[in-house]
Amino acid sequence: MARPDSGRPYHHGDLRRVLLDEAVASLRESGPAALSLRDLARRAGVSHAAPAHHFGDKRGLLTAVAAEGYRRLAGSLGLTDATTPGFAEVGVAYVRFAVEQRPYFDVMFRPDLYDPADPDLVAARSALGAALGGPPALVPDPPLEAGIAAWSLVHGLATLGLAGNLPPEIGDDLPAAARRVTGYLVPPSPPAATTQAQPRPAKGKKKKKH
Repeated sequence: MARPDSGRPYHHGDLRRVLLDEAVASLRESGPAALSLRDLARRAGVSHAAPAHHFGDKRGLLTAVAAEGYRRLAGSLGLTDATTPGFAEVGVAYVRFAVEQRPYFDVMFRPDLYDPADPDLVAARSALGAALGGPPALVPDPPLEAGIAAWSLVHGLATLGLAGNLPPEIGDDLPAAARRVTGYLVPPSPPAATTQAQPRPAKGKKKKKH
């Protein structure tokens, strides 16, 4: 099988990857409603039966997209937390993913579009939950409400921004806006105070006895 525009045959085993890439490209162009297996086959230059062979139906295809989105977001947050730990930086990474990987983001939190009980998706979603919770050594047994508050802040900001529902004064740079907004929940730590050594008082000279 070969793509009409390239003439290059697919190597055995990479057709599923090609179909996923084409599905993401279609989602970026026209959203989940317009996605179809027939159009996906046309885009990939394969038979109409090929997408169904790998994913079963549209719901199965979107399940695979959502699972990959969860894994990608978990990896991004984990890398951010490893290099620049802190809620603000992880929050910025979350919003940046929503902006730059919008086709995944638009599907991941729409369980009506996919099979939420799919084992691969459940595992991927659990990985994201662990990444959102932070390293256990740094966040020992955090309250559930605290995690939901932090997640709601950045997820809500991303969702409102992508839908064009934020005030124009916030600007078009959503990751930059996330950095400012998260500062209201977790203010930056003040610089450590430096203590200067105080000079010792000079000892008075003893009077010589005559």
